[in-house]
Amino acid sequence: MTSPITTNTSTERSVQTGEHLELGQRGEALAAAYLQKAGYRIVAANFSVPVGRNRVGAVINVEIDLVAYEDEVLCFVEVKSRASDWFAPPEANVDRRKQRQIARAARMYRRMFGLAAAPYRYDVVTVVLPAEAELGSEFEIQLLRNYWNEDKLRKRRWSGTYYE
Repeated sequence: MTSPITTNTSTERSVQTGEHLELGQRGEALAAAYLQKAGYRIVAANFSVPVGRNRVGAVINVEIDLVAYEDEVLCFVEVKSRASDWFAPPEANVDRRKQRQIARAARMYRRMFGLAAAPYRYDVVTVVLPAEAELGSEFEIQLLRNYWNEDKLRKRRWSGTYYE
């Protein structure tokens, strides 16, 4: 006897995607409120800019979740929201690829607004919202200041020396 194969229908997937987007929007709203309470001045949310093209020629847009000032330092903030941190902490998804993308978008932002010489940094805010939690329920939020810098993103050059 064969067991039935269950798959997600397109309706189920769209509901899951909607829930996922709602979780992200709630997380970003909570992160913005948290940063304002911590003394940050939010100047932009969901700043999106094209940063290049992929191998097939499609435009790549990168979004910076929050742009804020802490005193005189311009902060580019990536918000990671999860329903649970059981498997891995939310900041684990801010990998090197994502850091490079955000850094490129941040350079564009600084160029667009004439802030090339202004001090800046990259922060991450993690929000863990349990699925059963209601709007006023418990959640965990954490600010990781200066989570990465552009020095570690520089690609290494090949020296041209072979070792046998």
